[in-house]
Amino acid sequence: MAGVGTYANLDVAVRNDTSDVGEGPVFDPHTGHLLWVDIYGRKVFEDNLNTGRQTVTDVGTMVGAVAPRAVQDGFAVAVADGFGYVTGGGLTLVDPVLPEPSLRMNDGKVDSQGRFWAGSNDMEFAPGQGRLHRWDGDGPSVVVADGLVLPNGLGWNAEDTVMYLADSYANLLYRADFHAERGELGRLKVLTKTEGVGVPDGLAVDVEGCFWVAMHGGREVRRYDPTGRVIGLVPVPVLQPTSCAFGADGHLFITSARHGLSAEELTNSPLSGSVFVVETGTEGVPVRPFRG
Repeated sequence: MAGVGTYANLDVAVRNDTSDVGEGPVFDPHTGHLLWVDIYGRKVFEDNLNTGRQTVTDVGTMVGAVAPRAVQDGFAVAVADGFGYVTGGGLTLVDPVLPEPSLRMNDGKVDSQGRFWAGSNDMEFAPGQGRLHRWDGDGPSVVVADGLVLPNGLGWNAEDTVMYLADSYANLLYRADFHAERGELGRLKVLTKTEGVGVPDGLAVDVEGCFWVAMHGGREVRRYDPTGRVIGLVPVPVLQPTSCAFGADGHLFITSARHGLSAEELTNSPLSGSVFVVETGTEGVPVRPFRG
């Protein structure tokens, strides 16, 4: 891509060759630890990047996203059947909004007011079955948007007026007007259709109004400007980068997956399942803890 900058100073932050589908990285502001999940491995990871100590919790079901909590102990999670909490090493399902075995929760993120947003999808990725949910923590979740395929990465601009959303198997990146105080979303409008190798997966938004998208199957993370134009690339030494999140001082952390790779592909990408880090020269829009 002509005129596109490349971020080449990538390193390994967490080496993991057993994680099936690493996803949903986010930092806990209380501890500074990196949280992330293995969707099919049913695990929540908590990594102290200073000491290398890792805590692993098996939640007993597929888990799409994890979020720190503002006051209470443990974490909020989006799991196969809905939303709940991980405390004391176990899962408590609070909002079983998806009892159908053909559906599951996927990636999610907390907005500036502490509400948990997450996408859900059909296990066979049937078109039109994907939905976007919002859980405020004091009652059942609500469906905010539907008619999608695989709603995935999401995030908000620094002004808190726009939400970005990736629909992976539609190869679409959406934007919508956002009302932060009410938690209301305007109509999803296609910002761009992704082209090239890979599908848009998880994303993170920076303070300059740009957003970074992991291209699953494409060996790269792309930086898009607010108009949907690619302005930066992060080459990743694995086939399936899955999501990304900003830490401190402009560092972007990138999760990855091993799921579905052949023995030959794993030989060529032995770090698949690990978490990578790259210096970006910018900072991320802060991601808040869940208020519930």
